[in-house]
Amino acid sequence: MLTNQGFNLWANQYDQTVQLSEDNKTYPFAGYNEILNIVFNVAMRQPQSSILDIGFGTGVLTSQLYEQGHLIDGLDFSSEMITLARKKMPDANLIEWDISKGLPESIKAKKYDSIISTYALHHLTDEEKVPFIQSLLLRLNDNGKIVIGDIAFQTRAAHNQCRDRSKEFWDEDEFYFVLEELKPRMADFSHSTFTQVSHCGGVMVLSKS
Repeated sequence: MLTNQGFNLWANQYDQTVQLSEDNKTYPFAGYNEILNIVFNVAMRQPQSSILDIGFGTGVLTSQLYEQGHLIDGLDFSSEMITLARKKMPDANLIEWDISKGLPESIKAKKYDSIISTYALHHLTDEEKVPFIQSLLLRLNDNGKIVIGDIAFQTRAAHNQCRDRSKEFWDEDEFYFVLEELKPRMADFSHSTFTQVSHCGGVMVLSKS
């Protein structure tokens, strides 16, 4: 698993690495563009909304929402990626933060129409994921949605199949979503959907109603 120093070193080549994996339809970023498109469209349902992006990276997705007039708060633990993203979103509130510590106090004081995260929450263990996502539920406005695009699978069998076909590159230090195992532990959400986009990626949408 990369540390924040590792992501700092990777920052300038990150987007190219992602696109190469997407173009070749390989783990871990096969389906990346479609996943971002789904997240974007859910966040766009309400004009000039308040959005929290967790793990915004270089701002590929978030900058598109920013340009559409949405109010952006963002958390990322790479200072170099924040520097790149800030060039695209000079007026966004971008915070350097490690989500393994939960949410910063300034974010806990706010409510959002959308909370989005792409390819970030797999750095949390399953024991950390559930309470962290439950804490996000408290930050939603009425009719708000949490949208998570990540390396994710409907079943453990699908996860293992992807692992077996990607042995050369598989990262054993990351904790990918397996919906059949996580969903029963997330009873606070009265509504949730999961869309499998590629053999290694999908989108989960969670809300209170």
